[in-house]
Amino acid sequence: MKLNYHPDTDSLYIDLSERPSVESREVSEGVVLDYDSSGRLVGIDIDNAANKVELQQLILSKLPGKIETDAA
Repeated sequence: MKLNYHPDTDSLYIDLSERPSVESREVSEGVVLDYDSSGRLVGIDIDNAANKVELQQLILSKLPGKIETDAA
């Protein structure tokens, strides 16, 4: 899973999978869910993210995999 914030557009993309998206559905204003060809959720796109989610803090708890960081 990858979280990518784009400050120039104030958008946050949460990449849940390496599988390509083939369908997108807007579930609320500025929030789009991306699905693969099997209907599995592969990503979440949030426009105007600063007004919709807490961007100042990220807490990871009990994740089973490796955690990497990439400072911009």
